[in-house]
Parts: sequence; structure tokens; C-alpha cells
Amino acid sequence: MITSKNNELIRYVKKISSKPKARREEKVFFAEGRRLLSETPSDLLVKVLVSEDFSYGDTPADQKLQDVLSTCGDVEEVSAGVFSEFSETKHSQGIAAIVKQPSYDPKDLLSDDPLLLVLENVQDPGNLGTMVRTALGAGAGGIIMTKDCVDIFSPKVVRSTMGAIYRMPFFFVENAAEAIELLRGKVRTFAASLGGEKTYDRCDFSKGTAFLIGNEGNGLRPETAKACDEEMLIPMEGGLESLNAAMAAGILLYEAHRQRHEDLV
Repeated sequence: MITSKNNELIRYVKKISSKPKARREEKVFFAEGRRLLSETPSDLLVKVLVSEDFSYGDTPADQKLQDVLSTCGDVEEVSAGVFSEFSETKHSQGIAAIVKQPSYDPKDLLSDDPLLLVLENVQDPGNLGTMVRTALGAGAGGIIMTKDCVDIFSPKVVRSTMGAIYRMPFFFVENAAEAIELLRGKVRTFAASLGGEKTYDRCDFSKGTAFLIGNEGNGLRPETAKACDEEMLIPMEGGLESLNAAMAAGILLYEAHRQRHEDLV
């Protein structure tokens, strides 16, 4: 059992948890909690750390977690005090891991008539995590992010995806212009923009569709919105200028889902 916070492994875990550059170089990330680790594919687990006071419960997630960890031989026990040194949560569940970053080829996202999200300079970890979960729930085929977005492998983003990070394909581009060019001729690109001439519910999302969502405070860059096939807006009441980015993405994704699955309504 590791009892020193200066242990080499503990220093490594803290570095991966806190430093985006280290995550990029090592191609791993930090994940914590029963639910999240129960969703983690066992072949992505590099090292599991459990607190000395950790014990399994009797929930389905705990049973699934046991199944996952039964195939992972690299489990290290640490003292409760040492675990608190790297835990990212206020009330720790006593289990965490270093996990390999999943990677995808752009072709993984471009199936027949795909539904995609393209995110430009999204900065809030909770927003990004929520959009990953929502995209998965709405049946999207993937997410494209500009490199100035918040790190999808940061602990806060990973935690807020609640495991969806393992099932939603994604990749990165330098900027939105690169994404639009990549998608040209394959899908119709829609900018969520206050400059749109019609509301989202009057648009056709039944074929290949990509929604472009911008920064929480500033929205899409003007040149990005203009480069899309169509600008559209979500109507606002009460004097509001805009919605939360994740909320806007959810509205659009589920409108596309409705149009594509009207027989289920």
C-alpha cells in the first residue's frame, strides 16, 4: 500500500490530473468515481488506484465495476490520506484510474447522413461534458472540436460526461474553417447564430447535418457563421440574447432526432 504523497506514482497521477500538456504528451487522462470507472473499457485502463477504505456496494454500477476491474491486473492500494491528495471530488468515492485516451479517425464520424456537433472555442468544462452526453443521447455520430476548446480530457469534463466520452467519437481541428472544409459536400452545416434569418424548427435536419456551436460568451466567430451553409436562430423571449451553449446544442440535436425518428413520436 502506498502511504507517501511523494511516491513517484502519486506525483505522476497529480501531474496527469492537473496538466493538459502532460495529458497530451502521455496520451492518458485521470478518471475518478464508481460510475465513471464502471463505464471505462478495461483495455483503456492503465493503472487503477483504490483507497484503503474503498468497498463495493450492491448497486448495478458496483457490479459492473467489479466486472471491469476483474480484467485489470494493475490495481494499486493507497492510504486514505494519500488518495485525498489527488482526488478531484469533495466527497471521494475512493477509486480512480489513469486511462488511455480514446482516439478516432475522422472517417469514423462521417457515416451516411451523419449528425455532428462542431464546437468552436467552448471553454466551460461542464458545458462540454454535457454536450458529449447529450450528443450521445440524441444519436449524434460525433463531435469535432477546435483546438482552442477546453481540454476534453480534463477531470471536470471527463466527470461530467458520465462515461459518454467512451462512446461518442470525437477529434480535433485547428479551427472551424478546417472543420467546415472537411465537411463540405458531405453534410449541410448550420450555424447557431443570432444572425440567422429563420428559426431552427424551420430547417431540415433529416439528412447529413452539422451544428456549429460557439463560445459561451461570444458565440461563433462572424467569419465562421458566414462560412456555414445556413445561419439559424433559436427564438428568445423575455429579453434574452442567448442560451447556455449546452442547452442550445441540446435543443438542436433533439430537433434533429425528432425529424429523423418521427415514426417514434
